[in-house]
Amino acid sequence: MAVRAVRAATQLELDTREHMLDRVAEMVLDVMTSNGLVVDDFISVIFTATSDLVSEFPAYAARRLGFADVPLICARELEIAGSMPRVVRMMAHVETDLPRAEITHCYLHGAAGLRRDLNRVHAVPDEERS
Repeated sequence: MAVRAVRAATQLELDTREHMLDRVAEMVLDVMTSNGLVVDDFISVIFTATSDLVSEFPAYAARRLGFADVPLICARELEIAGSMPRVVRMMAHVETDLPRAEITHCYLHGAAGLRRDLNRVHAVPDEERS
């Protein structure tokens, strides 16, 4: 069993508590499903949020999914001019038999534009949202 890092990000449409919890839960569950992981496979998770997100701690969404015994921490993303707004990122350290090249990193919604090289079909184009 190897220790691997899994990256993910999602963009929120607005900064509300429920939207934060929904989007972060979606992101965490996508990481789990895409990589065949269960909560017990997680060693730790670091969440970052851009400074325009203040409605809730992203880690709370993971706690609600059963991450009670997994060390979680939230931090502020760097404020770089022109960077994407309303983004929550995560880096999870997991135990898995997957080779590093087979780890699926999950970039959802507008955050899919952050890593077009890792983009999957999960992103919902702006024109399809309503």
